[in-house]
Amino acid sequence: MNNLKNIANNLPETPGVYQFFNNENVIIYIGKAKNLKKRVVSYFSKNLDRSKTSILVRHIVKIEHIVVDTETDALLLESNLIKKYQPRYNILLKDDKSYPYICIKKEPFPRVFYTRNIVKDGSEYFGPYTSIYLVRSLIKMFRKVYFLRTCKLNLSKENIEKKKFKVCLEYHIKNCKGACISKQSEEDYNKAINDIKEILKGKIHKVIEYFTKKMNTFAQNYEFEKAQEIKNRLDLLGNYQAKSTVVSPKISNIDVFSILDAEKYAYVNFLKVVNGKIIQAHSYEIKKKLDESQEKILISAIADIRQSKQQGISNATEIIIPFEINIEIENTEFKVPKIGDKKKLLELSLRNLKYYKFDKEKHKANLDPKKRTNRVLETMKKELRLNKLPTHIECFDNSNLQGTNAVAACVVLRDTRPSKKEYRKFNIKTVVGIDDFASMREIVYRRYKRLLDENKELPDLVIVDGGKGQLSSAYEILKELKIDDKIALIGIAKRLEEIFFPEDTIPLYLDKSSETLKVIQLARNEAHRFGITFHRDKRSKEFLKSELLKVSGIGKKTVEDLLTEFKSVEKIKNTDLESLEKIIGKAKAKTIYENFN
Repeated sequence: MNNLKNIANNLPETPGVYQFFNNENVIIYIGKAKNLKKRVVSYFSKNLDRSKTSILVRHIVKIEHIVVDTETDALLLESNLIKKYQPRYNILLKDDKSYPYICIKKEPFPRVFYTRNIVKDGSEYFGPYTSIYLVRSLIKMFRKVYFLRTCKLNLSKENIEKKKFKVCLEYHIKNCKGACISKQSEEDYNKAINDIKEILKGKIHKVIEYFTKKMNTFAQNYEFEKAQEIKNRLDLLGNYQAKSTVVSPKISNIDVFSILDAEKYAYVNFLKVVNGKIIQAHSYEIKKKLDESQEKILISAIADIRQSKQQGISNATEIIIPFEINIEIENTEFKVPKIGDKKKLLELSLRNLKYYKFDKEKHKANLDPKKRTNRVLETMKKELRLNKLPTHIECFDNSNLQGTNAVAACVVLRDTRPSKKEYRKFNIKTVVGIDDFASMREIVYRRYKRLLDENKELPDLVIVDGGKGQLSSAYEILKELKIDDKIALIGIAKRLEEIFFPEDTIPLYLDKSSETLKVIQLARNEAHRFGITFHRDKRSKEFLKSELLKVSGIGKKTVEDLLTEFKSVEKIKNTDLESLEKIIGKAKAKTIYENFN
């Protein structure tokens, strides 16, 4: 330790980068400093401000440093070295490499398409984009406006001159100008490619100005069909421009950064604004290693993102940030806006970041089933206005066919998952014909009267498959049993998935992607499936009984004994006489055997 302190005390008081090595000669930390000596000496002071930093210091065996001219140089060098060596105690940007890019292929008559893989072949890549829908919309618009080719043919000058190709359907339906058969010059095609590059760089206004002049020229020359064609293109470009986030024409070229802190991670959002429009937005997750401050994380992220080749090395001379940071970058001004368009930009960045953070935390919660379950239960409690978490849910469904074999089913969900061992079947006993309301009253009464008599746990939430009628029937029974204040009750109507509450005429409509609705649908579908299966089994058994009862001299008891043993009429038909005799005796066995043989 004394040796390390001596090394630190002898460091120059100039900007630079320092590297800490462990006993295996592996770099474990890289840092930058405006004053190397002061910064490195601070690691060996008696009162370290963070406990994790003291753990780092205990692993330091060797210190090396690199002197540079400016703090900016130190910042860039630190970022490059961290990327190269990925030291254990440095924060690292975690980025999803599968985001889509728009590629302009390096080839004659370049194709424009989206891809998730960057190939270093000289092609130009724009992005990454967070929305595949936006990327597809852009590609579709480019093809409509500029009649780009979609084929993968090698349209070299030699191949075209040798007339190797024939036009495809795209040419005949006027989606392509037929470059493959010299119907379009490479110069004309490349003008369209240059326009596309300008649009992707955020300079769409230049393209619109060009097309507007061209349209007016055609109109003045009474070439109205050509003018209309240009107008159609302008409409498409106008729609795209309207969907872009317009900030202000006065804001020309700036970068915007926002940050959110959490216990183990920090989240940083980056917006790139060119000519008053946001042309790039991306969020990052950063795993903290030493309880780094927000300022340190933000400084590292700015350095890393601004020189990222994937993001496009930024030359913006103005950077919008949420708070003052102690860093200087040559020819660049940092601003913390209080009002106006730049403040709105910062708020937009932060709003995007909150969504990103929520999605990340939701994903992590999904990896932990208990956390996910708790989150879903909390959501259900809030959306259904419940007094407690619905950890125990029961759902009822009736099933009958033209009034015959009426049955019902009750399924149980524990912590939003089916508990199949607790499912219950009901034969409807007191209702004649088709009467769903009376059937619902019977099964709800039988279910909860028994639970009360046996002093068993009541559910937190009961779901009734049906609208207001079935719900009212179930609610009458809960009031009769005096448990309406202990059990929450809802009904779900099939047609529009409306959620009904007792004594409330206005239904609740949940979003189709709502986790609450998905749990309710799961319970409803399980009850329906379980009830239908029970009904089908009962109906089949009745059919089998009726077929056997047609045999003269065979009664219900004999039929039940046979079905209990052999399960089906088919097996009874194929059973030998001796086996039948063991179950129902010689006389009846002979009757059955002779009937089927």
